[in-house]
Amino acid sequence: MIVLTTAASQTIKVIPRDYLNRFTIDVRDTSTNVSYQYTEDTGTVTGNYYSFTNSYIDSQGASIFKEARFYDFDLYADFNYWATNLSQWQMYDEVWQTDSDQKERMYKDRIFVTDQDIDQLNDNDHYQINKGQYKSNNSFNNEYIVI
Repeated sequence: MIVLTTAASQTIKVIPRDYLNRFTIDVRDTSTNVSYQYTEDTGTVTGNYYSFTNSYIDSQGASIFKEARFYDFDLYADFNYWATNLSQWQMYDEVWQTDSDQKERMYKDRIFVTDQDIDQLNDNDHYQINKGQYKSNNSFNNEYIVI
């Protein structure tokens, strides 16, 4: 699972099946079932990791990421883009002028979005679902009367 913040511009590092120059990113909000699609062609390879930075914004220019939500994250090579056809043309069974439904998946994962500091390795900080919503009041003692 990938943990991101609510910022629009995010750098994501993955280990994909294929290291392609151009691919499509699908991000689907599992709460609202709204999908967003982006095209990426500026990724860099460092070791086994493929990292890329993209601005994940909606049609109004706001970030698509909302606090405490899950997203499905899918990277794939779309055969409709020029120069990303990964099949042999002799074995391609569709007419070249038509749109293809064929996709080659590079990576699939799930995203969780939060602005909380989650560092379980060093500081033992865990995610708190009600953080900042409830305040304890210590202005009284806990004595009670039993009759």
